[in-house]
Amino acid sequence: MTIEYLKRGKTEADRAEDDAKTAAIVSGTLKDIEARGDVAVRELANKFDGYDRESYRLSADEIEAIIAKVSPEDMADIRFAQEQVRNFAQAQRDSMQDIEVETMPGVILGHKNIPVQSVGCYVPGGKFPMVASAHMSVATASVAGVPRIIAATPPFKGEPNPAVIAAMHLGGAHEIYVLGGIQAVGAMAIGTETIDPVHLLVGPGNAFVAEAKRQLFGRVGIDLFAGPTETMIIADETAADAELCATDLLGQAEHGYNSPCVLLTNSHKLARDTMAEVERLLEILPTRETAQASWQDYGEVIVCDTYEEMLKVADDIASEHVQVMTDRDDWFLENMTCYGALFLGPRTNVANGDKVIGTNHTLPTKKAGRYTGGLWVGKFLKTHSYQKVTTDEAAALIGEYGSRLCMLEGFVGHAEQCNVRVRRYGGKNIPYGAAAPYRDGGD
Repeated sequence: MTIEYLKRGKTEADRAEDDAKTAAIVSGTLKDIEARGDVAVRELANKFDGYDRESYRLSADEIEAIIAKVSPEDMADIRFAQEQVRNFAQAQRDSMQDIEVETMPGVILGHKNIPVQSVGCYVPGGKFPMVASAHMSVATASVAGVPRIIAATPPFKGEPNPAVIAAMHLGGAHEIYVLGGIQAVGAMAIGTETIDPVHLLVGPGNAFVAEAKRQLFGRVGIDLFAGPTETMIIADETAADAELCATDLLGQAEHGYNSPCVLLTNSHKLARDTMAEVERLLEILPTRETAQASWQDYGEVIVCDTYEEMLKVADDIASEHVQVMTDRDDWFLENMTCYGALFLGPRTNVANGDKVIGTNHTLPTKKAGRYTGGLWVGKFLKTHSYQKVTTDEAAALIGEYGSRLCMLEGFVGHAEQCNVRVRRYGGKNIPYGAAAPYRDGGD
């Protein structure tokens, strides 16, 4: 087995050190928000966003005035993208059914899918206004039937970004706040004097937002760990060339200074040609400063001998976005198990998935794809079970089994919950604290 790294990014130790520094900053900031509420939020908004106002929640009149700044063409594009996201989310919702089954005579079991009652949707926007993130979180929560949806986004160049606000409003947000970073997710989760806390936080963000969500998990639910974007390209010479690979790597590297981008291939020629093409494109890319930093510190090029090796490496890295451009794309679809989302074939690309095609772009990062998929309508629903016993016979029979199994574990009080039903509905006289006897001397 031969796996060769033609280019490596930062070591795991260096990345862990960066994470530790971020965690310390986030911890102190969240404690400050909890202690000082709105005052702390305002100070943070002024410090990091350079933005101050009496209330960070936009009024209905402000929302109307801001949306009026969006051109008809842009509004049409926003509506089109949101329709694609809603359509797919609705198809997913329709696949989730409430169930009720009679597992034995007189015993009815079921579950209901109930919307989370309040959700805070974070929409990034400090460097780039992430219009599409509003569709992914707000509109999807709306399809799920969440009764209170609040959304927060930082100001862009000193004021609310009209397109982002329009997408939030059209998506179904009930409250819109112009807040970014730790102060936004902290205020939504912890609550302040003017912001009621939510039950669930969703949405992507930078390393500080992702870490804040991690630290807030437990106090509130979170969708997943969706930190700085990651992309991987799995390619061979039959389906891809250097231009495609380099373009798709840099297309995600421009997100931020710490966005991992990996090329995984079985061709030394494609690997080296792609590295050269990356350098050429960086000379002309308007977002070069950001993309080059990510490529330098987090870019990797890995050459394997076989497709099986490529599959193993890909599943180990568990990248957020995985583009597959090979002569066996469906084989990777069938066999890959750890990733955020797959983009199959050279006609497909991550940008379409990010912005318009309809699948959700809030996806797991930092290997979280090993245990969770991305944001979807089901994340806004809680599946709650219920039980109902409708006959005396079933109450007595289940009670007998339950009593004995409770005593097997030493739970006398538990057993008596079963015994009282056996006595009442089965007519058997079982002393307090004893296990129910076997029926007819045994089973």
